[in-house]
Amino acid sequence: MLERIKLTDLHSKVMTAEESAKIFENGMTVGSSGFTRGGDSKVVLKALAERAKTEELKVTLITGASLGHDTDAALAENGALTKRLPFQVDTTLRKNINAGNVLFIDQHLGETAEHILNGQFKIDVAVIEVAEILEDGSVVPTTSVGNNVDIAASADKIILEVNTAIPTAIRGMHDIYKVEDYGSRTAINITACDTKIGSDVIKLDPSKIEAIVFHDITDMAGDIVPADEATAGIAKHIVTFFENEVEAGRLTKELMPLQCGIGKVANAVLGGLEHSNFENLVMYSEVLQDSTFDLIDSGKMDFASASSMTVSQECYNRVMNNLDFYKDKVVLRPQAISNSCEVIRRLGIIGINTSLECDIYGNVNSTHVTGTHMMNGIGGSGDFARNAYISIFVTASIAKGGNISSIVPMVSHHDHTEHDVDIIVTEQGLADLRGLAPRERAIEIINNCVHPEYKEELMSYFERACAERGGQTPHILEEAFSWHTRLKQTGSMKKVEAETLVG
Repeated sequence: MLERIKLTDLHSKVMTAEESAKIFENGMTVGSSGFTRGGDSKVVLKALAERAKTEELKVTLITGASLGHDTDAALAENGALTKRLPFQVDTTLRKNINAGNVLFIDQHLGETAEHILNGQFKIDVAVIEVAEILEDGSVVPTTSVGNNVDIAASADKIILEVNTAIPTAIRGMHDIYKVEDYGSRTAINITACDTKIGSDVIKLDPSKIEAIVFHDITDMAGDIVPADEATAGIAKHIVTFFENEVEAGRLTKELMPLQCGIGKVANAVLGGLEHSNFENLVMYSEVLQDSTFDLIDSGKMDFASASSMTVSQECYNRVMNNLDFYKDKVVLRPQAISNSCEVIRRLGIIGINTSLECDIYGNVNSTHVTGTHMMNGIGGSGDFARNAYISIFVTASIAKGGNISSIVPMVSHHDHTEHDVDIIVTEQGLADLRGLAPRERAIEIINNCVHPEYKEELMSYFERACAERGGQTPHILEEAFSWHTRLKQTGSMKKVEAETLVG
């Protein structure tokens, strides 16, 4: 194992996860690697959680995005978290956030590094997973880069987890570039998805390294859910939209660089492209899923850039056993670069992200259930939506067996305003909102995206709002959240359910 530490002066720093956990102190701000299960801390943060069972030990934890292996759950259950940012997906942590036990900062993923850089968050201890440590103390990242560069640069102390399950041949898959301080910042000179502008390692100050912990634990496998009727329908509508854009001369068969949020909808959309007429596709995104590697293997996609990979066990093995092949077709970058508004705008990204609900004017709620309870977080959807060539949001038209309509009069929480949303897609159809005023948008969305059980009432609301209230964006404020109120009172947004209950 010591062969993974080329700087021999650091051999004396090797210790167990439990020993390294003694470095943490109550009230510290901790930065950790990990971005949607890729390259996360697998043993040190778990050891921190164990300490918190019997000691007063609470920290603020900053990562790239979510963690795997139930680490967030262990930290939350044991009371080890004061504050968490910028993203999470863990059920136990979510319950603690919504109960007020853990404070959560829901942050654009492209902005977290900026807050570290400007000193708003000073990192006391960094925990970074690496494949190996080189002679000068530089480290080779694993399956994500996330905020590792800025976390390590800011930290007073660094704990390295050396993951021997990752082949050292992964070196060369990364492009590590650190933006300069404000006032002296230069352009991020990425002009194509395959442009590399940095190094293949993260440079560290070896004197900061307090502990090195070895393990051989692979990333937690991604949840790969087959496309259902709704997601397959959404994918079909998007592919048809792309085909129409090509016919209109606004796109070519190569499209523009693609960004897809994580989950079954994204996999379904990308899977739909595998059997389409599009070719020479490229991706500039946050996370690479199975569908990305399937497109590469099929010859449909030439190159993919992201900050992390979160894949099934089968795909993980495929990639790790063929690193020399994929290193020419994949690059992993810091999320300050993968989610850079500057680069997104320059490349002309087609952004495809998911929403919990949309309203009739194109405003999107991506994060809060009925306006109050956090689901996962905004992630990078805002980074892309605000700067994309085409900004697409997708959702099934109904949820909870039809008791919830995903298209409502007014969203209960705003993450993306109508100004940043070009296309809304459900399995019912696609609403192209480009070039439309609010009243035109409402008709387009209601006619194309709303489930039949809710369409008549929603159109009635819009027509009455226009007649009774008027304005640029007509609303009847007394009724705007009536569907959410009905859901709380009866368990369904359906008007007939409420009337039956009252009767």
